[in-house]
Amino acid sequence: MSAPVPSCPAPSSRLTPWLVLAMLAMVMVPAAITLNTVRLPGALQVSDANPTPYGYTGSLLLFIVPVVVIGFWFLPSEHVKLPRRAFWWTIGVLTPFGCALDFFFASRFFLFRNPGATLRIPAPALGHTVPVEEYIFYFTGFLTILLLYIWLDEYWLSAYQCELHTSAKIISRLLQFHPGSAILGVVLISLAVLYKKEFTANPEGLPWYFIILVVGGMVPSASFYPTARPFVNWRAFSLTMFFILLISLLWEATLGVPYKWWGYQQNEMMGMSIGAWAHLPIEAVCVWIAVTYGSIITFIVIKLWQASEKPARHAFLGVSHDRK
Repeated sequence: MSAPVPSCPAPSSRLTPWLVLAMLAMVMVPAAITLNTVRLPGALQVSDANPTPYGYTGSLLLFIVPVVVIGFWFLPSEHVKLPRRAFWWTIGVLTPFGCALDFFFASRFFLFRNPGATLRIPAPALGHTVPVEEYIFYFTGFLTILLLYIWLDEYWLSAYQCELHTSAKIISRLLQFHPGSAILGVVLISLAVLYKKEFTANPEGLPWYFIILVVGGMVPSASFYPTARPFVNWRAFSLTMFFILLISLLWEATLGVPYKWWGYQQNEMMGMSIGAWAHLPIEAVCVWIAVTYGSIITFIVIKLWQASEKPARHAFLGVSHDRK
């Protein structure tokens, strides 16, 4: 049995995701064309050995300040009730995945060549340690995404919110395979591999960072998109995504990569980079699109589970404890 479609303001939940994609393309296509006109990008010349003392540490305020403002001012002042159990369940599910990216793959994907930009507190990771700021970065990033979406959904764009609680009780099961998401994931990975092998100067290996981003974004979608789609406030989603993209590009293109707070190991990248932004790999742009998309779908599904008041096995698989 498919998820019931709630009554929501027009346009329909089937059309709105495509409008969000069109909005994203409306910005990214002309931006990509314009950035590509830079044939000889300038290089930042830094004469000081430590040009940004504690820069990475201080930059975490880009996530921490929105968390504090939304969590302790915006939501309470408008008497917006935070769905605490669904919120913390989602954080508990997502944060380990973000931290696992650093723990298992930092030595393969990332470089940290400016220890003066951090507190110099090492955190564990396979192969070598990473700055402790990395784990704070992922934790506060997920907090920012969820709090921003909740505030937009429950207050700022609440006119476009879809009723969830009544419908949740009659959904037969939350797990609903979406072949379109799986096919899109395969197509994206195939195109990335083809580009690396045929159109770059470094065709060895695979674009593993991009592959992991696609898998991380598409697994929630392939598993739950038909269930979650009618309940996503797509206007709130689009504004959340653009806000997070703005922060991430400011962070990456003007600070993190130019000042070597972190960098990318090109052998593990697709090979498509933005020269005008200190040769920023395209994966750095894709990561927060994938994270925002996967995070909000995960949150909606967990919220539906909590609203259904069913045990997890029953809610997700449609299997009742009474079934023999």
